[in-house]
Order: sequence, then structure tokens, then C-alpha cells
Amino acid sequence: MRVGLLGLGRIGAFHAATLAAHPLVDELIVADPVRTSPHGRPGDPFDADAVVIATPTSTHAELLVEACRRGVPAFCEKPAAVGVKETLEVLAASRGNRVRIGFQRRFDAGYMRAAAALRDGELGELHRVHLVTADPAPPPAAYIPLSGGIYRDCHIHDFDILRWVTGREVDWVHAAGANRGAGFFRESGDVDNSAALLGLDDGTLVTLQGSRYNGGGYDVRMELAGTEGTQVVGLGPRAPLRSAEGLQPPGEPWPDFVTRFEQAYVDEIDGFLRDDPRLCSVEEALAALYVAEAAELSRREGRPVQVAEVRA
Repeated sequence: MRVGLLGLGRIGAFHAATLAAHPLVDELIVADPVRTSPHGRPGDPFDADAVVIATPTSTHAELLVEACRRGVPAFCEKPAAVGVKETLEVLAASRGNRVRIGFQRRFDAGYMRAAAALRDGELGELHRVHLVTADPAPPPAAYIPLSGGIYRDCHIHDFDILRWVTGREVDWVHAAGANRGAGFFRESGDVDNSAALLGLDDGTLVTLQGSRYNGGGYDVRMELAGTEGTQVVGLGPRAPLRSAEGLQPPGEPWPDFVTRFEQAYVDEIDGFLRDDPRLCSVEEALAALYVAEAAELSRREGRPVQVAEVRA
């Protein structure tokens, strides 16, 4: 098939190499206003059998609507759009067209095993979940005002994988944040450290922590505690953790998200080309965004927020 790719930044360049090497891809058409790629030829990326969108967030909605208008199946890195209104517009445009949103943790081996363990009853009845997403260094200062804040930009991955692994919906959120680093976070109305308590619709309690300044390395984990056992995702040989009892992971800590989820990104693109059911739909992306919206409102107003409050 012929595949179009929009955006050749860090993740876009990674996708270009993946697509060029894929056995189902005969031709790759790339488009970026400033970058080129050795893996494809310039051209109209919508003149293809499918399109992959890896451009800045502010362009996602417009490009997805265009893909739907032209009847081209589309995969877009998260989020589908900058806000709820724009995501609803994408949802309306996508009726009758295949649109999938990139939440690569669904294709990570650890999260898949955890979902299977919970589904097969190995953990018993789920009682508690703990989530961590912590970057070793912050994004560029210019990115922060456009990011939507740490809950929409970073923790939306946690909210999606929480729904996907547990099969439950988030009922309420009580979120907080702190500024411990550069001033540009505070100047943009954002925070660089985060914590939240969430309640699922079956009463399961969820705790969440995050940071833009995790000195140990890139740390992403999910702990599932049930009546028959506890399972942890992300506690591998490259986990950026030091045990006070001497149980030190033997490998170098993960340096960034692309390295940590390299295979998941490859498998997700393969999944898009083969229409894998693990892929995130626009409806599911909207559900995760609603949780992020509730978390941000909770952080700003200092109170618990029902997710129903922010639903359109």
C-alpha cells in the first residue's frame, strides 16, 4: 500500500523508518515544512491508501478532518485535538472513516500482560491501582504554553491505559500540582510535578504521580493490586529506581519515552496497517481527554471533580 506521513520531528522520523521497512508499505509519501527524510518522497500525503499524522498538536484536528473528507484511513499521534470541542468535531467527521489515535502503551508487552492477568482472574478482585509517569527533563519552554498542561499532555497516557487495562471508567478526580523547577511552567499556568487520586466506577481507588524533573531517568509504571496478588508494569532491568535494600535494576535507566516504548511504537504502526483492535478510537481518546479535563479543573479549583462535570 501507499502511506502518507505528515510530520518528521522526533516521533515522525521514527515512524518514517518504521513505515519504510514495513512489508505492507510499497511507497511512503512524506510532508514536513522544514524537514526531509531518506525514507520517503515528498508529495501529497493524502494521495495514499492511509495516512499517519505526527505533526504538532494544534494541527491534528484539521488534518484528521481533511483525511476524513478525502476518505483516507488515518492514524494520529495523541491527542486527536487540543480540546473537547475540537475532538468532538473530529469524532463527527470520522463517522464512516477509520481514524485511530496513538496511545502506544496499549502495544507494550508489560501492559498487555497486566491486562490479561486482570482479565483472567490472576489478581483476584482489583482494589487499588498506582500510576507513575515521570520525565527525566522538561520539554522546551516554547512547548509548554501549547501543551495543554501536564494532565492533558502527559497523564492522558495514564488515563487511557487505566481505562484499557481495567475496562472501567473514571468517575471522579482530585488532582494537585506543584512548581519545583523552571519558571516557564508557572508562567504558563502549568505545573511540573503532579499527584492525583481517582475513583473508578466500581469503587476502585487509583493514585497517580508525575514529574517533568525525574533525575533517575524516564519512569513509567502501573501497579495493580488485587485480592489474589499484585502485578507491576515497568519494573524491569532498566527501571530508574534504587532500592534502599540493595535490589538495584542491572541496566542503564530508560533515558526517554521513545527508547522505553520503541517496540510498542513499531507494533502500533503495524497494528494500524493491519487494523488491530487494540488501537485507540476517537471515542476512547475523547474519554481519556474528559478525565484529563476533570483533573486540570480539579487542580485549578482545588476540589474533587466528577468527570461528568466536563462532559459535553
